Amino acid sequence: MNPSLERKLENIVERSQEVSALLSEPEVINDGKRFRDLSVEYAQLSPVVQCFADLQRARDDEQSAEEMLKDPDPELRGMAAEELEQARSRREALELDLQKHLLPKDPNDNKNAYLEVRAGTGGAEAALFAGDLLRMYLRYAEQRRWKTEMVAASLGELGGYKEVVMRIIGQEVYSRLKFESGAHRVQRVPETESQGRIHSSA
Repeated sequence: MNPSLERKLENIVERSQEVSALLSEPEVINDGKRFRDLSVEYAQLSPVVQCFADLQRARDDEQSAEEMLKDPDPELRGMAAEELEQARSRREALELDLQKHLLPKDPNDNKNAYLEVRAGTGGAEAALFAGDLLRMYLRYAEQRRWKTEMVAASLGELGGYKEVVMRIIGQEVYSRLKFESGAHRVQRVPETESQGRIHSSA
């Protein structure tokens, strides 16, 4: 890792400690806007700080394993070689993670989003498929602890939805869902099919 990147990471760690200290000060706690802004900043810095701490531990492990390789005991050297390989691969993965963390963020990433699911071609089966998709997105939102609000819904004749609009509120909603546009297509024997033929729905 180059020295300028290392310095940048050290500055981020210092800033994270500074923000953490500010968040415990009474005048900041009483100032709602400043407390919220600092909390958001702290939440953005924390993954970088944690990743950098993990990287430093991996480097220490790598260094310890290199020292153990000098031991006269062949069994210890064999263990050290294994540990060194693991520490190296962990360090390389963490360095890559840190570079991703330091990429410029989309300013909209932390915004909420509206999700629209519409039945396309396939009639009643398309509405059932739209219902399945909606359940998938609701489960995903639940796993990420996002709140969901149904804005509009038009039910299908045999179940599912002809059209549904949902508001999703939470941390990094837009960041996670911004590439979820376009058509989804499924080929299956639907519940509405009596003769076992495969239907395509969108």
